[in-house]
Amino acid sequence: MSVQRLLGCHTSIAGGLEKSIARATDLGIGAVQIFSKTASRWKSPPLDPAAVERFKLARAESAIGYMAIHDSYLINLASPDPENWQRSSDTFIDELERCKTLGIDDLVMHPGAHLGSGDETGIKRICEALEQAAEHSGQPVRILLETTAGQGTNRGWRFEQLAAIVAQSPYVNLGVCFDSCHVMAAGYDLTERTSVTNTLDEFDQLIGLDKLALFHLNDSKKGCGTRVDRHQHIGQGTIGEAGFAALLQDSRIMSVPGIIETPSGTDHCDDHRNLDLLRRLSCGKN
Repeated sequence: MSVQRLLGCHTSIAGGLEKSIARATDLGIGAVQIFSKTASRWKSPPLDPAAVERFKLARAESAIGYMAIHDSYLINLASPDPENWQRSSDTFIDELERCKTLGIDDLVMHPGAHLGSGDETGIKRICEALEQAAEHSGQPVRILLETTAGQGTNRGWRFEQLAAIVAQSPYVNLGVCFDSCHVMAAGYDLTERTSVTNTLDEFDQLIGLDKLALFHLNDSKKGCGTRVDRHQHIGQGTIGEAGFAALLQDSRIMSVPGIIETPSGTDHCDDHRNLDLLRRLSCGKN
């Protein structure tokens, strides 16, 4: 029996954390990604216990099968600047604590940018921050290292870099979030079945497909190897419908949930179109 893939999108927490559940229910989706606070600020007020209970009740009463939090975009665990690195580490630990409080098992994060200090130093800094995270928060929350497009000095655009973090990190409860737009832009061809198979084979050899925990399913406005992160609606970018069909139909990863991160459109019209297309492509229907 085939496993039906959980598909969904990033939903807003405007008006309260529990509102993200209501929005997901209205969309009829089974997978949700949220921010637990304003993503463009270092600090946010502690979670209100009453708000946490409302969120947990709403989630328990919903049909959502998978949830993840995406951490703040300000965090840079590879920073060579001691002050920025410590602030990033402290904020990341707070993100983990918020996951624990809300009962959400996965935290998606961008590995970070070394800002000229070099790959080896950048990865070392990331692992030092993950060691602090393990010491302060334990490891009940799985950290998902997101593949990046490779803009600037961002790490995580090559599978070898992610493999090095996994191998060296004292925080062992790690997985990978595979962003299709980022992977394509980083230079891994996702346009047709053979190239998709080759990309997943390489991922498996270097990291292991058992570590692939979540997809960010976004088409790419830019071509393979451009190292430019520009999301596009499904089937309207350089990956195209054939690429997504090949990715979604690979039998090794059929159970991995997928989240879209594209503009939702008026009344979520584009969310519905993207998700409907992904469901058809997953089943082999154009």
